[in-house]
Amino acid sequence: MDELKQNPQPAANGGGIKAVAGFFWDLLKILIIALVIIVPFRIFVAEPFVVSGSSMLPNFHNGDYLIIDRLSYRFSQPDRGDVIVLLFPKDTSQFFIKRIIGLPGETVQIKQGHVYIFNQQHPEGFELNESYIPSGVMTYDQPDKKVTLGDNEYFVLGDNRLASSDSRVWGILPRNDIVGRVFLRVFPVASASVFHPVNYQ
Repeated sequence: MDELKQNPQPAANGGGIKAVAGFFWDLLKILIIALVIIVPFRIFVAEPFVVSGSSMLPNFHNGDYLIIDRLSYRFSQPDRGDVIVLLFPKDTSQFFIKRIIGLPGETVQIKQGHVYIFNQQHPEGFELNESYIPSGVMTYDQPDKKVTLGDNEYFVLGDNRLASSDSRVWGILPRNDIVGRVFLRVFPVASASVFHPVNYQ
């Protein structure tokens, strides 16, 4: 009788091993499914980004947790006023956050602290109405300097015009270096918001 009582023990151990193996197999399947779904989602649709630095003050602060829309620009072109995450053209291992000011084919001039755009619709130029920067803030660059953009080239600025490394410093931004458009701030919760394109009309 003692032998009959002892016989189930090896079976119990075998069942335990199978249960552990089953658990890890289920876990592996979950990880594979997550990778299949999450990785393409981050590459092609949306990606988190944390602001580092003060170049976009007062609209974006150091530590802001953002979600970047990577999908829209596959079907439409970046527009003036869009806040974007980009690869720094001088070192594409670095990510910057800036605002699009000048579009392909346009000429940008910064004069007496103001930004002017010259294009087909406004060959004589017009002053950009930048409601997203505080009143009285001046934008400075080399006097009377004009930058003409080619195809797939953009001129970008940080909202903190006195403390931003942008197209005034390192030049034009190639279209291929644009990662995506900022469309959602998740954290801090008190500042959570959805960002819409700027209307310059």
